[in-house]
Amino acid sequence: MMPTDSDAPGARDPGRPIRVLVADDHPLTRLGIRHALGDGFEVCAEVSDAESAVLAARQERAEICLLDVGMPGNGIWAATRITTELPGVAVVMISAAQDDETLLDALRAGAVGYLPKETAFTRLPEALRGVLNGEAAVPRDVIARLLGELRHPRRLGPHHRTLPAGAALTSRETDVLELLLEGLGTAEIARKLFLTPPTVRSHVAAVMRKFGVRDRAALRGVFETADPVQERAT
Repeated sequence: MMPTDSDAPGARDPGRPIRVLVADDHPLTRLGIRHALGDGFEVCAEVSDAESAVLAARQERAEICLLDVGMPGNGIWAATRITTELPGVAVVMISAAQDDETLLDALRAGAVGYLPKETAFTRLPEALRGVLNGEAAVPRDVIARLLGELRHPRRLGPHHRTLPAGAALTSRETDVLELLLEGLGTAEIARKLFLTPPTVRSHVAAVMRKFGVRDRAALRGVFETADPVQERAT
């Protein structure tokens, strides 16, 4: 079927409700979103996991996909699939966690918005309308924290002296390393941090490069052999 003028980007009928796909594994959250959107919006699909979100995005003519980061199957994975397969659909992530590294992951996946759940309901209609006008739906305080993190990457607490001069860990690398040192495997770390296993492995590889080691056992050994007396005396 040939596209009509109304299907072209920026040519939507302003009197037509904005079609939104909502993907969250908590029914009460989906209900709250539906009520928050109100007039001017149409929830064209509600799903509870990442795979269903991708399938619904393919089938429904949604203009915006509102995806929970922590839903089963990983919201970041769903965002990547949707933005890759359906570049005309805007993806906005919602998250219960105040996690700036997850925000970066969402933006890398193609999302145009990232809203903490505690603020999402109150500003959701305004934010989603802004998205269709080309605006990014990211709270100012989140942007400020993110800019501060980029200027001053977080080091690994009392163990930062083991890093080579000039090296620093990102927040996400720090989180992954801390869980790795607790003995967690890739799958467990992925579940705790709402990442995919390949993303965890990528972060682990980056950490090993920064510490100059070739495997996880050697990385753990860096901290097992650290001299606590020297640490306190420094």
